[in-house]
This record gives sequence, structure tokens and C-alpha cells, in this order.
Amino acid sequence: MLSEFRHHFHRMGSAFELIVVADSAAAAQHFVDAGVNEITRIENLLTEFKEGSETWRINHSTETLIENIHPEVYQLIDRCLRISKITNGCFDITIGPLKKLYSFKRQQGLLPTPAEVANILPLVGSEKLKLLPGFALQKAATGMQLSFAAVGKGYAADCVRKIWASMGCSGGVINASGDLCIVGRRSDGSEWMAGIPHPDKQRMLLKTPMPSVAVATSGNYEQYFEVSGKKYGHTLHPKTGLPVTGLQSASIFSPSAELSDALATAVTVMDIRTSLRFINELPDTWCLLLDEHEQAYSNLPVP
Repeated sequence: MLSEFRHHFHRMGSAFELIVVADSAAAAQHFVDAGVNEITRIENLLTEFKEGSETWRINHSTETLIENIHPEVYQLIDRCLRISKITNGCFDITIGPLKKLYSFKRQQGLLPTPAEVANILPLVGSEKLKLLPGFALQKAATGMQLSFAAVGKGYAADCVRKIWASMGCSGGVINASGDLCIVGRRSDGSEWMAGIPHPDKQRMLLKTPMPSVAVATSGNYEQYFEVSGKKYGHTLHPKTGLPVTGLQSASIFSPSAELSDALATAVTVMDIRTSLRFINELPDTWCLLLDEHEQAYSNLPVP
């Protein structure tokens, strides 16, 4: 008889939960171990905070040309640059230096001065990165730094999903702090459900069968600070260097957790009309947006 087994742990600065459908605890543990090991591997590869990671090496190189990029990271950068291009720069892995001007982990803070922002903006922009043959990366300036914070958890979830599928997993969920990637069905044969919480955490915005294999939510309701009564969320606009406004949260359903993760950030930067038009142009991709006035917008298929 199939049952659902759950395992909680922390990686990549986030709380993870792995749910596995299996006929015994021992069989489930086999899948859990593979999932934890894979997420740990990717964290060690992509983290920008640990010396020895590939991201650390790229960010701290004294040269603008970095050679022998790990093939997996090279390919991830390539996909990120493609997403940046189709989102008109609203998704950008070079935004790291701007984030250092802010602190969103406490609810009181200071906005950087226009001069401080202007000083950093030349280091931001995916168009200033160029991938070269032979796994090399050319940066426009040595001070440019990469951050995979807006895509790393999604990429890790996709990797675990592929591993589980190759191992014959009949059903499971990789839950990275609310970002979900699913495999198969539940132990009773029913579909996995996605629950999108309201930013107040007291109610649900939506509970729906998963229309695709992954959903990711980006919101400005957990990491923010206030200045003169105005709330500033942690998502920054790559072109202005300032916190974006307009949306409380953006949830993206798509065939890839990596894509959902990246697009949730991009859509938060776009205006709502542009976001809806953009998502409608993508195959098998849906959104649920909540603006600062509690108005919801969605193109999700009606059950």
C-alpha cells in the first residue's frame, strides 16, 4: 500500500520539504537521500556566500575573463541570459551589487542615496555578460557579480525531479519554501494541489490542482523595510536600482521550476498589464498576481 513520507531540512537559505510516495519508509528514504544530496550539491556549486563555490570564483576573480566555468553553471548562465532577454532585463542575475545597498531582513532601514545607486548601476545588466566558446565568461567589469538567488531553488527542484523520475518515483513533491515541483500523483491516485497563501498568511489566495509541474511565488511581504510609513520590498528593478512597487505577490505555473522561479521575479518587476500579456504569450504558463490594492489577476485555466 502506498503512503506519503515527508522530510524537512534547510538548504540554500530556505526551508525544504520533500514528499515521497512509496510503499515503505525504507523505499521513501532512498528517494529522500537522493534529493537532499542533489540539493546540497547544487547549493555548494551556486552559493555566492561560500568560498570555493563556482559563483564565488566568478564573483571574486580579478580578471574580467573567467575561463573553465563549470559546464553546469555555464549552461545555467546561458539560460538565465535568455530569460533576461525575453523579459527585457526584468530578470537579471547581475543584480547582486545593488542588493548590498539595502537590508531587508529588518523592518527599519535606509534608502541608499541616488549617488550610491548611480555608482553601482554600471555593474548591473545581463547584457554586460558574454559567454564564450570553451566554457568561458566575459564580464564588462571585474566588479560585476552573479547571484542565482532568484533561480537556484527552482533549478535544484528540477534536478531532483529528474533524478526521482529516473529512479522510478511514482509521486512526490519538492517544496522549497512554498515553491513546488511535482512528480506523478498522490498516494491515493489524486492530483497534487497547489495552495497559494495570501501575503497576510491568514488565508489562501488560491487552492487548485497543479496545471503544470511547477509553481513559484515571488513576494515583497516577507523581506522589506519601511521608511516614513512606506514599505519597500526586496525585489529591485535592475534598470533603476530601486525597490519595485505595485505587486504584493506573483505566482507562476510552468513546466519548469527554474523557469517559474525566474519568471516570478521578472513579473514582479514588470507592470501588471505587461506581465499578463507576456505570460499569455508563453506556452503552458499561467500566473496569479495580487496587487497592492488587493486586486487579483490570473490567466489560470478554469477547473
